[in-house]
Amino acid sequence: MAIMNNTTTTELLNSDDGHPLSGYYLGSKPSADAALKDETVADRTMRLKSNYDARGMRISVQAVMLVELFKHPHVLLLQSKNCVYNLPGGRLRPNESDVDGLKRKLLRKLSADDDNNQTNWEVSECIGSWWKSDFETLPYPYAPNAPKECTKLYLVKLPLNRDFIVPKNFKLLAVPLCQLHENRKTYGSIIAEIPQLLSRFSINMVSTST
Repeated sequence: MAIMNNTTTTELLNSDDGHPLSGYYLGSKPSADAALKDETVADRTMRLKSNYDARGMRISVQAVMLVELFKHPHVLLLQSKNCVYNLPGGRLRPNESDVDGLKRKLLRKLSADDDNNQTNWEVSECIGSWWKSDFETLPYPYAPNAPKECTKLYLVKLPLNRDFIVPKNFKLLAVPLCQLHENRKTYGSIIAEIPQLLSRFSINMVSTST
């Protein structure tokens, strides 16, 4: 991802200012979730069922973070080695709030291991929720009877400078909104809906020369 070589970014939530992408740095750290790297679909389903029996409904929180590349808004995605795309985030712990859980996951996925909570992730509003009635169906934007999973998307505002330190078994990519739009085959139904979710916001792109 070549986000360090660009000089513009986007600011969300009707703000008039933007931040230069030259202030962002991309580094790497040891791989995450190594024990799950060879997990099959069947193994994952069995693991989720076991976790549901022990903990109840699985609640995940994910971050939508925008940057500007080539004069077009892009979303930051993590790509695993099996070419699966995900928004940064993950499952909440029991009794953990959405905001605290998302900050914890962003520190784990996008910050240095020795960060010691120095990075302050600015979590904004929830823009959408998806639900699953079991562990194999596609998610729906409404709650079914006895849901097994819930995934919530939150806007996360990027600061002027930020170091992204990503596990080596992931790539951090900036994907344009136009490429995500209704592209469920590649990115999944949740990520493909992000352009529509953002359509109610005013996204201001402010260029800053280096």
